[in-house]
Amino acid sequence: MADITIIGTGNMASGIVARAATAGKSVQVLSRDAGSAAALAATVNGTSGITGSPVEGSIVVLATPFEASKEVLSSYGSVLNGKTIVDISNPVNFETFDSLTVPAGTSAAEELQALVPGASVVKAFNTVFAATLAEGEVDGQTLDVLVAGDDAEATAAVVDFVKGAGLRPVNVGPLRRSRELEAFQLLVMTLQISEAHPDYNWNSAVKLLP
Repeated sequence: MADITIIGTGNMASGIVARAATAGKSVQVLSRDAGSAAALAATVNGTSGITGSPVEGSIVVLATPFEASKEVLSSYGSVLNGKTIVDISNPVNFETFDSLTVPAGTSAAEELQALVPGASVVKAFNTVFAATLAEGEVDGQTLDVLVAGDDAEATAAVVDFVKGAGLRPVNVGPLRRSRELEAFQLLVMTLQISEAHPDYNWNSAVKLLP
C-alpha cells in the first residue's frame, strides 16, 4: 500500500512525486493513460494504475485541472470517505488569464469538498509552480507551500508531508481561505505572462518572510 496517491501525470504531478520521494513516502500514480502513470511511478519505484483503480494512499493529491478534479471526485464518490484530498488547482480562465471560473464567494477547493463530504479537502501547492518543485527552492529560498483546510487532522497531515518534502508549509487557516489563495495565484500567473516582467517565466515563487 502506498502512503500517497497522486492522480495525474503532468508537470505538477511529476514535481509532487519527486517531493514525496524526498519525504520518504511511497507513491501510487493514477492516470487515464496507464503508460504515463507507470512511467512516472517508475521514477520512484511506486505503483500505478488507471484512474478509477482502488486508491491506496490516505493522502490523495489531485494533480489535475479543476474540471478534471471534479470528474475524478464524482467518479470515486464515497470510496474516498476518510481520505485527505489535496486540491492543487487554480480555476483560472486560461484563455484570458483575466478571471476565475468559480463564482464569487466560493473556491475550487470548496466546490470539490461538496462533492466528497465524507473526505477532507485541503488546499495546497496551488501557489507553487511546477518548474520550481524539482529543486524545492528559488534563488536559494525554500519554497513556501500555503495550506488551507477545515479538518485539523487532515491539514496537519498535509503540513507534515510538505515539511518532510523539504518545503516550508504555511497554514493560512480554514478551507475558505482558498478563495484568496486562488485569486492571488491568478495575479501571480499574470506576472508570468507579462512582457513587462521578462524575468518571470513560471520560475518565480511566493515567499512570506516573518
